[in-house]
Amino acid sequence: MGRVGLGVAVGCAVVTCAIAAALVGRRARSWWRWARVVGVVGQFEEDCATPVWKLRQVVDAMVVEMHAGLASDGGSKLKMLLTFVDTLPDGNEDGVYYALDLRGTSCRVLKVQLGGSGSKIINHKVEQQRIPEELVSSTSEVGKDVSQCLEEAMSKNGLHMQVAALVNDSVGTLAVGHYDDADTVAAVIIGYGTNACYVERSDAIIKYQGLLTDSGFMIVNMEWGNFWSSHLPRTCYDIALDDESPNRNDQGYEKMISGMYLGEIVRRVLHRIAEVSDIFGDSAHHLSVPFILRTPLMATMHEDDSPDLREVGRILEESLQTTGLSLKAKMIVVRVCDVVTRRAARLAAAGIIGILKKIGRDGSGGVASGRTKGKPRRTVVAIERGLYTNYSMFRVYMNEAITDILGQEIAQNVVLRVSEDGAGIGAALLAAAYSSKR
Repeated sequence: MGRVGLGVAVGCAVVTCAIAAALVGRRARSWWRWARVVGVVGQFEEDCATPVWKLRQVVDAMVVEMHAGLASDGGSKLKMLLTFVDTLPDGNEDGVYYALDLRGTSCRVLKVQLGGSGSKIINHKVEQQRIPEELVSSTSEVGKDVSQCLEEAMSKNGLHMQVAALVNDSVGTLAVGHYDDADTVAAVIIGYGTNACYVERSDAIIKYQGLLTDSGFMIVNMEWGNFWSSHLPRTCYDIALDDESPNRNDQGYEKMISGMYLGEIVRRVLHRIAEVSDIFGDSAHHLSVPFILRTPLMATMHEDDSPDLREVGRILEESLQTTGLSLKAKMIVVRVCDVVTRRAARLAAAGIIGILKKIGRDGSGGVASGRTKGKPRRTVVAIERGLYTNYSMFRVYMNEAITDILGQEIAQNVVLRVSEDGAGIGAALLAAAYSSKR
C-alpha cells in the first residue's frame, strides 16, 4: 500500500505540475498578446502627439502656405481662390431673396425675408427636390458662365430674376456669421469634408496685383483640406490610407481632421490590433473592410460613459460581428478613438490660429493689429455645425488647443460661433448685400 500510495501521490504531483505549467504558459501567452496590443496603441498615441510646440509649427506652416498661395497660382498646396465677394451682409438688408443650394443628388430652394436693421431674418421657407438621375450623370459644356445659364433658364420659365452671387458653403457660412456678428473674419467647415475662408486685404493678394475693391477686402476660399506640412503628425496608418485613396498625395490635412476619415483611421488601428492579438475574437476579417466604421459610430463609442461601455459593445457587435468583448478590450477601442479625435481637433484649431495669425488677429502683432488700444481684439470665427456641434469631445479638444496655442488672455477674445445653413441662408444674405449695394 505504501508503494501504491506513493505512486498515486507522485502521479498527482506530476499532473498538478503539468496543469500549473499549462496555466502559467497560457497566462504568459496572454500577457505577451496584451503587451503587443499596448505596444501598438502606445506607438500610435506617440506618433499622433500634438504638443503645443508642434501645433505652433503647424500654425506657422499654414501662414507660410497662405502667403505662397496668395503670391501665385500653384505656389502652394493651398489654392487660395478669389471669390470676388467683397461685400458682406451687416444686418441692415431688407426684402425677399432666394437661394439655390445644389448638392450631389438634391436641390434646395430657399425664400428668405429680411426686415432691415434690428429685425434680422423675419422668415424663411425651404423646398427640396431630387435632381433627376439623367442630369446628375450627364456631361455639360465647359467654359460657360453658370450664373448666366441659370438666369437664361429662369427667363425661359417666366422668372425674371438676377443671380447676385455664386458661392460655396464656407463663404456662405462667413456671410451668416458676419450678418449676426460684425467681428466675424473667417469661416470653417469641419464635417464630412473640410474647408475654410476668410477676409483678406485686397492689397495682400499679390497674384492679382492692381485688384481694387470698394471695400478694400475680398473673401479668399482657401481650400484648406489640401494643406500639407512636414510638421503634421503623420502615422503609418495615415500613409496607408493615403496610398490606397483615389486622390493620393492630395487633401492630406482633410484626411487627418474631417469626418470622412476619422472612423477609417480608427478602423485601421483596430485591424492592426486584431492582427497581433485575439482581443477582438474572429473579427479581423470584418475589420479589414475599408470604411466599415463610420465617424458617427466612432464618436458614439468615444462618448460612451456607461460603466460597462455598453454602446461600444453594441456598435462593435452590429458593425463587426464582435461578441463577448472584455471591458479591457472596449477600453482600448475608446482610447484609440480618443487619440484620433484629439489629434484632429487640435490640428483643426492650429489651422484656425494660422488664419488669425495671417491677418494679425492672433495677438502677436503683424500687418493688422490683433489689439485695440492695448487690449486684445475680439475675433469671431463662424463654424457650420458638423463635428464641432455634434461631437462634444471634438469641440472640447478644439477649444482647449486654441487656449494652449494663444494663451488664456488672447484666447478668451477668440469666439468660435456656430452658424446655421451657410450654403442656403448665407447665399441669400449675400444676394441681399449685393442687391442693396446696387
